Amino acid sequence: MLAHVKSRTPDIEGRSKKVWLVDSETCLVELIPSLSSFTYNREELIDGTAELRLDFFEHVSGRLADEGVHTVFRERTGPLTYLADYRPSTPFEVIVKNRATGSTTRKYPGLFTEGQVLDRPVVKFDYRTDPEDQPIGEDYLRLLGLDVDAYREAAQRCNTVLRALLAPLDLWDFCLIIAPDEERGLVINSEISPDCMRLRSAAGECYDKDLFRQGASGDEIIKRWTELMRLLTRA
Repeated sequence: MLAHVKSRTPDIEGRSKKVWLVDSETCLVELIPSLSSFTYNREELIDGTAELRLDFFEHVSGRLADEGVHTVFRERTGPLTYLADYRPSTPFEVIVKNRATGSTTRKYPGLFTEGQVLDRPVVKFDYRTDPEDQPIGEDYLRLLGLDVDAYREAAQRCNTVLRALLAPLDLWDFCLIIAPDEERGLVINSEISPDCMRLRSAAGECYDKDLFRQGASGDEIIKRWTELMRLLTRA
């Protein structure tokens, strides 16, 4: 059945994935081995990265579910593909910051130093639009009917579980797309992987897409992300 689904044009296609609707509640997702950075004006296809992103997402989704934080991931169907709950995506992204980095220091120069530990996690919302996502005030979201407090709570809960799961690595920040689910409330409707977070060792070694942003080769990225999976699974 899935081969038949993939024989047709994807219903949704972006930079990092293709999506086929199986039925009104289910979709088939295929990851594309692409990495991109608007800030650093870099976009490449790097073979091997999609498999590692899915390795991470598959493992973390199971561990999050054990703690009551659910993603749309159902089951892996191949090296690059998985079945997922289909939930229409909102145009808003939720970002959790445990340290000041990225847009925090770039957009608010002088307020925080790079890597500064924040006294409490900061949750912010971005409007997903090309060419660069834009911060959006919470009152706008409320006017559009978004339950900001519930989304904030879901992101904070995910942050708490991820930080414990990834320790002793330090989760600096990450981004999510969250969607309503009739049975489970709010669920994570986006990939969770090194492509959408910043993750550091105690010695400052990078295990995320900042490697790509800083100009690392494909081989270097594959090596570090493979090491990350060993650390995560304790293999």
